[in-house]
Amino acid sequence: MRIVELSKETKQNILNDLLKRSPNNYSQYEATVNEIIEAVKTTGDRALFDYTLKFDKFALNSENIKVTKEEIEEAYTKLDSGLIEVIKKSAENIRAFHTKQLRNSWFDAKEDGTILGMKITPIAKAGVYVPGGKAAYPSSVLMNVIPAKVAGVSEIVMTTPPGADGKVNPGTLVAADIAGVDAIYKAGGAQAIAALAFGTESIPKVDKITGPGNIFVALAKKAVYGYVSIDSIAGPSEILVLADETANPRYVAADLLSQAEHDELASAILITTSRELAEKVSSQVDIFVKELSRKEILQKSLDNYGYILLADNMSDAIDAVNEIASEHLEILTKNPFEVMTKIKNAGAIFMGEYASEPLGDYFAGPNHILPTNGTAKFFSPVNVDDFIKKTSIISYSREALEKVHNDIETFAESEGLTAHANSIKVRFE
Repeated sequence: MRIVELSKETKQNILNDLLKRSPNNYSQYEATVNEIIEAVKTTGDRALFDYTLKFDKFALNSENIKVTKEEIEEAYTKLDSGLIEVIKKSAENIRAFHTKQLRNSWFDAKEDGTILGMKITPIAKAGVYVPGGKAAYPSSVLMNVIPAKVAGVSEIVMTTPPGADGKVNPGTLVAADIAGVDAIYKAGGAQAIAALAFGTESIPKVDKITGPGNIFVALAKKAVYGYVSIDSIAGPSEILVLADETANPRYVAADLLSQAEHDELASAILITTSRELAEKVSSQVDIFVKELSRKEILQKSLDNYGYILLADNMSDAIDAVNEIASEHLEILTKNPFEVMTKIKNAGAIFMGEYASEPLGDYFAGPNHILPTNGTAKFFSPVNVDDFIKKTSIISYSREALEKVHNDIETFAESEGLTAHANSIKVRFE
């Protein structure tokens, strides 16, 4: 891996480089995506079936679009029993973590008759998109569905593209069943997002769409936002390791590659105050790349977006970490908890040499659907709050309103909204 001295200029160059991977920079595909969305919005199932035949090579129809109970049972027979047990354990960890995020409605009543509060209500229908083929990740099924279940969403539907034989990845089906999905439909791509957003004869319209996908799926989610809610526009995966001289270079190298293997656009960055560590990590990365199965993807990812940044001190290193705002941040320093208190921007923080990033991907419990491309500065991981809505509650007695009615009328009249002022005034004539 290349070793670069950390400076204001190199930091800005890397930030600019990383932002090129954002879905916002793929406008050349927007016309195609908008055409697909409009076709599904207008003709429903007919367009959905046509696009599935075109892109997935399967003749979809109203009889075979919904995954059957028998297909789910068959999926269980195709998975190793040990893996099924692991998926169940992971699901329980995810459920336990997200249950702690639940909030209750609240009301604050005062003696003068003022009652203010917040009513918490789950959304009615959630749609989960799950990629197919080589990009099928049962772990992401759990991470999307379980927070919705914990929130109390009454109907959760899932779409995932079928293979040319009409089959769905068995791991996806088993994970969906364990997580508690209510219905699974064989549809993928931008056309599936459109179906969830507007509804078709076969697929119900939902209130929110979550889940990762390719650039067409990402742009489709962006396009339907406003008609429905979405989790985020996900970009390529990324990891940033902040380390000092106490870090184990073999662990650091392994952790960097754990994200670089996702695809050629994934980024892997080490920021360290130790030149010795930087050089050892660089050498160890080269050794691992030769040994690992996805060596071509790993090498392209490192060539494109892999960096080792050498900082003069930990303060400069932390500033760079906060500017990059990585999806995954590992802190491998002498006192990681102290460093963590200075981190403002990261999707998930992993502290200590035994909290490597894949722990969060698969098993620990916190959600692995995280903000990317610097959006950790203003976005959060998928959580229970993504599947609830808050309604303000306001009630005043005559006594309470009488104390403040002149203030309200003054404010309304200052904005030229005399009907607003009159709505208050008539109650005290």
